[in-house]
Amino acid sequence: MSLSVRPQRRVLVTKINRSQSFAGVNSSADRPFRNLSPFTPTVSRKTGSRVSRMFSMSHKSPPPKVPQPNRLDEVYEALKKGLTAYLEVHQLELDKLSTQIRESKRNSRLGFLYDLDKQVKSIERFLRRLEFHASKIDELYEAYCIQRRLRDGAHNMVKAYSTGSPGSREARESLAEASKGYKEYTENMCLLENELESQLGEFHIRMKGLAGFARLCAGDQYEIFMKYGRQRWKLRGRIEVNSKQVWDSEEMVFLPLVTEFLSIKVTELKSLANHVVVGNVSCETKDLFAALPQVVAVDINDLGTLKLSLEVTWNPFDKDDQPSAASTVNKASTVNKRFSTYNQSPPDTPSLREQAFYVSVHQAGLLRRHGQW
Repeated sequence: MSLSVRPQRRVLVTKINRSQSFAGVNSSADRPFRNLSPFTPTVSRKTGSRVSRMFSMSHKSPPPKVPQPNRLDEVYEALKKGLTAYLEVHQLELDKLSTQIRESKRNSRLGFLYDLDKQVKSIERFLRRLEFHASKIDELYEAYCIQRRLRDGAHNMVKAYSTGSPGSREARESLAEASKGYKEYTENMCLLENELESQLGEFHIRMKGLAGFARLCAGDQYEIFMKYGRQRWKLRGRIEVNSKQVWDSEEMVFLPLVTEFLSIKVTELKSLANHVVVGNVSCETKDLFAALPQVVAVDINDLGTLKLSLEVTWNPFDKDDQPSAASTVNKASTVNKRFSTYNQSPPDTPSLREQAFYVSVHQAGLLRRHGQW
């Protein structure tokens, strides 16, 4: 699975290498695929952890005037794969927690079992919400396909009436009716396309740093500008000693779009009036619909000597209170640690002899307290 670059004016050919399930952007010049050497840039921020949001479109923007059915088909298929992966990840986590509950009912404390039960119920609620969300998307896409077929039929009727010789008044009325239906179906497709776009969730993009191998030097300053439809994100960074990087922004939330591509522009700030554009690339985003966070490496220039590292996490919902796959996995690791701790010294049920001993000790304490011992 690979991503393609959207051609645009004065754009350097680029590609994206990814870990896990994220493929690279292929070059339009069809040059050989370059593997990305591993790098771990150290990134520090001036400000605290803050997430910026750009809700300037999708829910509030007007529907498009011209539908893009082919593009919507591609986004829908990628979205369904992402939702399926989300369901599989949480179902596996649910099965693991259920197994732990069954195995630890005899030799575990009640507080630990209560914590496991709470997590199981939380994952079950999230799974039901995911299933409802997926069914809603299927219904919208099915309605979109119906309107598309009606629009194609109206288009064929208009074409047939237009190519023929002008006939009677009934023929002209039929042509006008077919044109009216074509316009109505087009508007319905645009509305459904906009509604589907509002159900795509969120992309949480975290800045990891630049990697330039011998390109980056202490004292260099860079400006990164990302454009995604009407959404913007501009951040500046400085390369310090020991390959440390300081950036004035840490994370951004983008709303996924159907027809737009993510544009990234990197500029090196040499002096007050001397700025050098290192690269300006446009990348596909439909393969970012994944259950787990992805570390993305983007080739900024044509030679690949400067790379931008981003961590992208997709949330199928556009609310902060919904648990993600990463948070669920982190909780599971915590549960496993506690589970192993309890297994080291399980509190077994005392035998009858031990219970009798505890009762005698308790009675002796009461007699001593009342001076009868």
